[in-house]
Amino acid sequence: MNNGRYLGLDIGTTSLKAAVFDKNGKRLAVRAVDYTLSTDAVTGNIEFAPERYVEMCKSVIDDLALECGGIDAISVDTQGETLIVTDEQGNPLYPAIVWLDNRAADEAEAIKRRFGNETVYNVTGQPEITAGWPASKLLWFKNKKPDVFARIKKIFMLEDWVLFGLTGEFVTEPTIQSSTTYYDIVNGTWWDEMLGFIGIEREQLPALVPTAKVVGEYKGIPVVSGMLDQIAGTVGAGVTDGEKISEMTGTIMAICALSEDIPAYRADSIIPCHVHAIPGKFCRILWSSTAGMALKWFKNQLAEEFSFSELDGLAADIAPGCDGLTMLPYFCGSTMPKYNPDARAVFAGINLSHTRGHFARAIMEAIAFTLRQDLEYIGTEKIKEIRITGGGAKSPLWAAIKADVTGKVLRTVTEEETACLGTALAAAVGIGVFESLAEAAGAAVSTKKSYIPSGADYEAAYRAYVELDGRLN
Repeated sequence: MNNGRYLGLDIGTTSLKAAVFDKNGKRLAVRAVDYTLSTDAVTGNIEFAPERYVEMCKSVIDDLALECGGIDAISVDTQGETLIVTDEQGNPLYPAIVWLDNRAADEAEAIKRRFGNETVYNVTGQPEITAGWPASKLLWFKNKKPDVFARIKKIFMLEDWVLFGLTGEFVTEPTIQSSTTYYDIVNGTWWDEMLGFIGIEREQLPALVPTAKVVGEYKGIPVVSGMLDQIAGTVGAGVTDGEKISEMTGTIMAICALSEDIPAYRADSIIPCHVHAIPGKFCRILWSSTAGMALKWFKNQLAEEFSFSELDGLAADIAPGCDGLTMLPYFCGSTMPKYNPDARAVFAGINLSHTRGHFARAIMEAIAFTLRQDLEYIGTEKIKEIRITGGGAKSPLWAAIKADVTGKVLRTVTEEETACLGTALAAAVGIGVFESLAEAAGAAVSTKKSYIPSGADYEAAYRAYVELDGRLN
């Protein structure tokens, strides 16, 4: 019997969220569990106990099934690049090495020397070879922990590990393998040349299945393959074609844009191209390391007595362009479209007439200008709409500024837990409620508020921003 209840698990870096939805996208229940990673101040290693991931998932599934009177299907999305290695029976041989961990820097350099950035991008879609990629981490095991490496029989990404923990099936899907740098996104299979270099056999890797396919059961509930968390969030925001993109302004800003193909390699670009959950599609993911954090810094350090909504009110009284005040938001360096970890935040053009409202608005405009730069870099011709999420979407002023700066229609969505919704929709697709993720998102995702470009003129302010960026970054 189908009760019309689909559960999406979203496992982030330090928290797990789980929510149950009906086929119309109505949220019926939600749970959140925070957890703390194990960090070593001396080595910088970042780890977590693999068993805890599965324990947390089972606990929230059981809790939500009891609350909702039954679950019809489960799916999961997770962070990418977190690596778990086990013996033949699936017993962990080492703590999970979290995606943030950079212990494999030497191994990343060895991979770069052997293959080069262009070859790696043309096969895997990853323009950089970093310590965080699973290929680098596996080579680290080979070089630094040969006793562990010799015993590895199964290699998991986090999503694979949770699916295994729930069903006992050793399976994976392309979106979570997309950034391993040993998965060939062009041919949809393992990259044997990279496997050979790091000393891994195909038999140690999970069986490949599509996203949204039933892979087993947990207590009689069908368990369905999921997707990378960033992609799940876009599906849950209704972004399933090239005419829409998703933009999330939280601590950082993240953009996810659907692509029909893999863009040509550019030596000056660090924008990755991932396999999308929609068959035959790809996804470019861009991010800026400081977005909402810039406004939070301003509030905490220079406007502590004001709420964010009060800062909105002050900024709303300031004309576009902030009377010549320009800000570069690089508190943690710049990432995209220009990578410079040494860049720093700047306020320029300050005069005695500038008020607290000017500074708050300058920060909002700077993030909007970064968004425009990113869109111009990837091409905006086909983009008609931006679905916005995160804390920044709660500010009507900020959304309106972004609409005017980009010239695109912005829309918020009704459901804030977009990753959970996107994954729950994968669960529904897996058991045949919908034929595709696009159909499911069309039925379940609803928009809340629209922001239409008003015609406000930001061209001079944007040129000043680009000029300042060019001189200082």
